[in-house]
Amino acid sequence: MAKAKGKAAAQKHRDGGLATEQLHEMYYHMAMARALDERCWVMNRGGQAPFVISGQGHEAAQVGAAMAFDPSQDFLCPYYRDLGVVLAFGVTAREVMCGLLARANDPSSGGRQMPSHWGHAGRRIITGSSPVATQILHAAGVALAARIRGEDTVAAAFFGEGSSNQGDFHEGLNFASVHRLPVVFVCENNGYAISVPLSKQMAISSVAARAAGYGIPGVEVDGLDPLAVYQATQAAVARARRGEGPTLLDVKVVRLTSHSSDDDQRSYRTAEDLAAERAQDPIPRFRAWMESQGIWDAQQEKSLAARIKGEVEDATEFALASPVPDAATLLDHVYAP
Repeated sequence: MAKAKGKAAAQKHRDGGLATEQLHEMYYHMAMARALDERCWVMNRGGQAPFVISGQGHEAAQVGAAMAFDPSQDFLCPYYRDLGVVLAFGVTAREVMCGLLARANDPSSGGRQMPSHWGHAGRRIITGSSPVATQILHAAGVALAARIRGEDTVAAAFFGEGSSNQGDFHEGLNFASVHRLPVVFVCENNGYAISVPLSKQMAISSVAARAAGYGIPGVEVDGLDPLAVYQATQAAVARARRGEGPTLLDVKVVRLTSHSSDDDQRSYRTAEDLAAERAQDPIPRFRAWMESQGIWDAQQEKSLAARIKGEVEDATEFALASPVPDAATLLDHVYAP
């Protein structure tokens, strides 16, 4: 098991090969994910949206990882918190809001899935299901299919650390490692499986340690640093493309909200714990780093905030005005004609 501690942030910038414009893009996706997530909560509490399962605190990990893949040839198998992942892969704010409100033009399912069950055929994003860890098997299958077809494709599976206790996790890693498939397994480890802390989920402190049982690299990554995540994922993607098999990334993040809109984490987490997590919010941390490097300033922040506010308002209005699915289509894609 390795640790992606990295060098100084400026050195990561150079080593990762990211131009300043790409760092700005990274920050945009992180900030947009947060703004959309916050709007989803407002609409839920206002009775307009049925359910929210938040990714707040995961944004740096999600965007940093997603930007290491090639949207023109790779496939993503995300999980329900992965708003930042899908935004970085091209899903639009309008499409996110149409999914939240179950509109007919929702690209994930045409308004049939719960919110945040991401899928987009045009963006090479495989639709997910509510049982956790199923996407790990899907990613292994996608990678096997790509190999059979002779395609230069890497598949990515994103999941929480609670999913690493499911049978699908172990079967997926075992199959992918035996066949040396081009897969990157990204565990967004926020330390809680709903209300169950990591210490009560497993007898080890690191998900990355489980990689040794399958003969593949397991790497711990600082998930509050998008550049560290980008670098670690970039290395795993390169390894997969070389035919050297899968990698398991254990990306340490914070969970800034309750598990979902149906949960209240104040009943099982202390106020001190929650305050400590909020102090590690990755978005202001990344902004402060860019400012320290002279590549971001207050005027750019003001302009970006105005841009994102406008895009969120537009997406909300667009989704509210979009039609719900026609009842006549209820059984489409369920039963054969």
